Amino acid sequence: MKEKRLIIKRSGYPSKGEIVIGTVKRVLDFGAFVSLDEYEGKEGMVHISEVASGWIKDIREHVKKGQKVICKVLDVNPKRGHIDLSIKDVNERQRREKLQQWKNEMKAFKWLEIIGEKLNMDFKELEKIGKKLMKEYDSVYAAFEEAAFEGYEVLAPTVGEEFAKEMAEIARENIKPKRVKVRGYFELRSSASDGIERIKKALLEAKKAVKDSVEMKLEYVGAPKYRIVVEADDYKTAENVLKKATENVLKAIKKLGGEGNFIREAA
Repeated sequence: MKEKRLIIKRSGYPSKGEIVIGTVKRVLDFGAFVSLDEYEGKEGMVHISEVASGWIKDIREHVKKGQKVICKVLDVNPKRGHIDLSIKDVNERQRREKLQQWKNEMKAFKWLEIIGEKLNMDFKELEKIGKKLMKEYDSVYAAFEEAAFEGYEVLAPTVGEEFAKEMAEIARENIKPKRVKVRGYFELRSSASDGIERIKKALLEAKKAVKDSVEMKLEYVGAPKYRIVVEADDYKTAENVLKKATENVLKAIKKLGGEGNFIREAA
């Protein structure tokens, strides 16, 4: 017998523009019908023109029954019960992020099960708690994050002190503090015979801006571009280090007889 798993779904409809995860239920010549994994009883349709870019000869070469898909919500009509979806409008970053969010939420549901077993609670009680957490924090995993970083007290008003303490204990064991990244790239040039060495020397000046708990990566993209990635506990620290590193490198390359500029990349 298949083990019953706790899955907590949202009520209502997704918002236009929202990125959702679903399971392909039916594939027809004109499109695919997708059951939305996060929403109770909701199904959307991906028209064949929204499956992939370019002309599609056979939709079944792109989507199959049972396949997990990440989609963008194009339109929602609650009166008619219609949800129009697109697979092709989801970029790779959005796909990765949504998949990771879903995996995190699955872990959070499992953690609720563990707490439920410990406190001798049934699935209906856990589902009720999960929906409260989802309403308050937008996701169950986000509630566990809050417990990990702020302590059980923040959850106590929503789930009770005993349950909140159990959540905090699991959260501290399984969730690491969030880290943020900022990035950009240098365009560095030197016409000197040892120009490459001068550019390397200038780039090393970036490392002098690194502080405790801050990580920095310098990557060769392709002449004349060199990417810099700064990772820190918060954006203010990361931005300050990136700013100082940029100043150091541009000042150094100029002093070494070359030229350079810095281009910021979006997060």
